[in-house]
Amino acid sequence: MIRRAVVVSAMAGFGKNGSGGNAPSADPQGDPFMRTRFAIPARPATFLRRKRLATHLDQALLTPLTMVNGAAGAGKTLLVADWASGRNRSVAWLTSDAADQGCGMFWAYLLQTLRVSGVPLPPEVHFPAEAGHVDHALLARLAADLSGRDRPVIVVLDEYDRVTDPQVAEQLGFVLRNAGAGMRLILVTRTEPMLPLHRYRAAGDLTEIRDAELAFTAEEAAALLDLHGLSLPVPAARALVERTRGWAAGLRLCALAARERPDPETYLKEFEADRTTVADFLLAEVLRRQTPQTQDLLLRVSVLDRFCPELANVLTERTDAGPILAALHRENAFVEDLGHAWCRLHPLFAEILRAHLRERSPGLEPELHRRAARWLRHSGALAESLGHGAAAGDWELTADTLVDDLAIGQLFTGLRCDDLAELFSGMGSEATGPAPDLVRAARELSRCDLDRGLTHLHHAERSLAEEKGADQDTYGLAAARLSCALLEALAARLTGSPARAEMAAEAAGNLWEQVPAHLLDKHPELTALLLTHLGSTRLWAGRFDDARAVLSTVAEGSGGAATALPREDSLGRLALIDYLNGWLGRAERRAMEALTETERFSLSQPSGSGIGRLVLAAVAVDRNELGQAQSLLDEAAESHPAMRDPVMEAGRAIATARLLLARGHPQAALERADAAVTAAVVSPWAEGQTALVASAAHLAEGRPEAAVKLLRGVPGDQVACAVGAARAHLAVGEHGAALDLLDLVPPDGRVGPAVTVRATLVRAQAAEARGDSATSRSLVAQALREARPERLRRPFLEAGPWIRPLLSTAPLRSLTEGWLTPGAPSHGGPPRPEDRFPPVVEELSGREHDVLERLAQMMSTQEIAADLYVSVNTVKTHLKSVYRKLAVNRRNDAVRRARELRLL
Repeated sequence: MIRRAVVVSAMAGFGKNGSGGNAPSADPQGDPFMRTRFAIPARPATFLRRKRLATHLDQALLTPLTMVNGAAGAGKTLLVADWASGRNRSVAWLTSDAADQGCGMFWAYLLQTLRVSGVPLPPEVHFPAEAGHVDHALLARLAADLSGRDRPVIVVLDEYDRVTDPQVAEQLGFVLRNAGAGMRLILVTRTEPMLPLHRYRAAGDLTEIRDAELAFTAEEAAALLDLHGLSLPVPAARALVERTRGWAAGLRLCALAARERPDPETYLKEFEADRTTVADFLLAEVLRRQTPQTQDLLLRVSVLDRFCPELANVLTERTDAGPILAALHRENAFVEDLGHAWCRLHPLFAEILRAHLRERSPGLEPELHRRAARWLRHSGALAESLGHGAAAGDWELTADTLVDDLAIGQLFTGLRCDDLAELFSGMGSEATGPAPDLVRAARELSRCDLDRGLTHLHHAERSLAEEKGADQDTYGLAAARLSCALLEALAARLTGSPARAEMAAEAAGNLWEQVPAHLLDKHPELTALLLTHLGSTRLWAGRFDDARAVLSTVAEGSGGAATALPREDSLGRLALIDYLNGWLGRAERRAMEALTETERFSLSQPSGSGIGRLVLAAVAVDRNELGQAQSLLDEAAESHPAMRDPVMEAGRAIATARLLLARGHPQAALERADAAVTAAVVSPWAEGQTALVASAAHLAEGRPEAAVKLLRGVPGDQVACAVGAARAHLAVGEHGAALDLLDLVPPDGRVGPAVTVRATLVRAQAAEARGDSATSRSLVAQALREARPERLRRPFLEAGPWIRPLLSTAPLRSLTEGWLTPGAPSHGGPPRPEDRFPPVVEELSGREHDVLERLAQMMSTQEIAADLYVSVNTVKTHLKSVYRKLAVNRRNDAVRRARELRLL
């Protein structure tokens, strides 16, 4: 068990890496935002401002969408950068990156772009936390905020062709469409964006600048050459433009090559350009004119997406990268300054350079990736380091980087798990050592493959035991052993082994002080996951108070998106404890809080454990909202594989069996309740709840003796089982035994209405059986008053035929109206036709009422989702339940029926 001081110390770091508010410090993958992507590119000294293009680009202020579409090197970016720098107000500039996998990353960077450019965002516009997902409500709030601005926000998306996710295009179109005059979007792209351009053209809402317009004219080419110190008559320039098709990069590179010739004008006149080889030819000409040191540097940095002088020096094993890069940036367009000492090569040039590198130095590329991975690892750029390590094929280095950074928990948090799984998919059996085995174990356990996961984990533990006595790399050993402890706790959770989880937690507690505190602060998910696994095993063991202690620590902690999934899971398990103790309202509130925890960070199913939906399904069964219960059970089935532990499986079996029983299928309920749940130890509450459902099924089929026998072996401290046993004894005529069992119900409020109402009804039935109708009515009235706030209906439906005459009597009927049976007419006289509707046994839930009210306001599904801050799928689930409960199939019918029933 983790010492309290250690837990408090570890949990104190939860809030230091959060993404709450409008100023997160990291993107959805946990990496710092790359500030260079928000900088408007600088124009080189040889840049030629072309008035005709700048004038055309001024139209961007008048149309919602502007597209600058041209081939690589056509001068798109510099054109728009020059125009943007000349505005009398700030322009939000974002350079797209192919590494942005998923719409969550795109929107996180776009929102950060707005913030960096000085565009204030309202507090309700949260930054997405999941790389592959963004909540539609966030987009709706952003569009609504933009639409209310007096002055439009200008947004430039450079290199938009790198954005290949069709969801991003759809979402961007939604925001642009709904922002109205509050946004001016400029796309700089090589390809046709996936937007309905024909509609914008037809409406006159599109400004377009394409390749043909971007091409240099002869006069412009002559002026560009003049800036490079070359004088060429317009006719000669026209011939060069014809051969290069006016390609900006080609003209600039041609000028650089000509400057090195004895007769530049003759060279330019005689230059032969072939459209398929022009880039290779020009690059070869320019590259050959560079010094050997410069050529070597360019070839080596071509393997990098971005680089700084220090990183370039690591790749060249020299110290002259700074002045060489500065000279290259001043003289030509090979090197682009990203700001903050970082640079990049033009993508096309980098690709050609890599081809030259492979030709000149076969086998060097993996070594360059390896050097980059090591440097980036020590500079804290985890994602880039992992990428280069994988590109080098050095899986020991890549796995060591992940483990030493204490980042192995990211395979389970729903943020980077898919990216990391894909990254390590190329790791073969040749990679040996503790770190590769730990990564393999984590991957298999994340898929709930216990056999393979434990095999790899045991290999890692044996290797670490052999290295334990080594003096070197003490921190690395501690980080690996801490990762082992996390995976051991997960394995204990998945196998239902409480003692194993306690040992893993104790081992982790002894390791905290051996790893740097800043890494624990950087990865709060590790502590949160560990405590969640520990709490789950305690819950399985029936140690509710001990489980609540550690689960509450996680649920009440911070940590932003990194710990959203363990917080959701902990809240769901706390809700399960409340449900098992009979507190439906508390369970519902905690379960809804669990769902909100993941939704507010745009974490989608099946990222979460699904236990919150499972608890809500069980609550819905007790409220006799059976359709809602089925929908929630279906959604809970899509839970994260690593969360499908015995607690989940037992809970799912019991909730499903209760639903089958409520629908009148006792035999099917009996079979589902008896479904085996594999675990190292038997869970007392799971065993008791299973026996309770099975006994109710036997009672429903007229076998009370079997029901009594089933519950006889259940420990007496399970009050719900004692109440069930009392009901069974009453069914066989053993009134004294039934009342003795009811005396076990504590009077001090330790159990909730779901238990006490059933106990009261059994006492009422016993009183009715012995002819004491007054006492029976009094007890039924007490049960109704206690059940009404919780909308607890199943106990009255399960009670049997004896209760129906009592409920129809005047004193009790008023206690049932409006929630258990229909309310009385609100007018005098005989009932009207609209008052004569069937009993509404399944009352609409609070959230269903919210959806119905907005339905009556003619709001779309997307608008309802945005207004309620939930996902569209959640709204659709509520709509299906509303339709079923109101016995309709369409929106208008639902509203009309709701008005007839006075629900609106």
